Amino acid sequence: MFLSCQGERVWVPDPEAVWVPAELLQDYRPGEKQLMLRLMNGHEVQYALRSPSDLPPLRNPDILEAENDLTALSFLHEPAVLHNLRVRFLDYSSIYTYCGIVLVAINPYESLPIYGEEVMDAYSGQDMTDMEPHIFSVAEEAYRTMTREERNQSVIISGESGSGKTVSAKFTMRYFAVVGGASQQTSVEERVLSSNPIMESIGNAKTTRNDNSSRFGKYIEIGFGKNGDIIGANMRTYLLEKSRVVFQVSSSSAEARLLVSCG
Repeated sequence: MFLSCQGERVWVPDPEAVWVPAELLQDYRPGEKQLMLRLMNGHEVQYALRSPSDLPPLRNPDILEAENDLTALSFLHEPAVLHNLRVRFLDYSSIYTYCGIVLVAINPYESLPIYGEEVMDAYSGQDMTDMEPHIFSVAEEAYRTMTREERNQSVIISGESGSGKTVSAKFTMRYFAVVGGASQQTSVEERVLSSNPIMESIGNAKTTRNDNSSRFGKYIEIGFGKNGDIIGANMRTYLLEKSRVVFQVSSSSAEARLLVSCG
């Protein structure tokens, strides 16, 4: 999408905030090498253009502010995604946002009262489009599809170190145990849930983002009976990384780095 008119709202790169909003002060004509922009703080700046591909991305209209599904945005690019996630997290205290069938989660690094059984009951039997984004909504979609179509389902949880993958897996397993076992959990379900500490304690290492970071991927296979109750589970590991920390340079150095040896 090419901007052209004075007053067009755009995003421009910023060394600290990554992206900041701005407004076009004059019409753009093809071939021009710079744009006159006004930032939100009132400062007017010149934005250099080497080619038409350098034109800054357009901002979404205010009516789409804090959309719970990123695919509903008029312009879906990096600054639009980051801004929408920021507004939902800071202004609405919402850590979850949909991107189609994908659930985007922001780790708040604190416990939130949004995982109780009353919340599970609210999401049980509901479609994803009818509820606010939540890990329980994804779990419910997989569970209902499995029981209705009698086909295996997969919930893929990915992210960088410290992003909350293990916690998300734990809440997903808890949801399956509650909706499958009704109000009373069976001994099998209890054993599946009690495996969480083991899952979180094996093969971990300290990183710059997480003191207890997993060094491998985890594949958890949960078996369900005809009534939708958990009858067994199996956990396997894969992609064990081969890099090992040799030593860490002194923190007083200008740039602390981890030296690793691959074997």
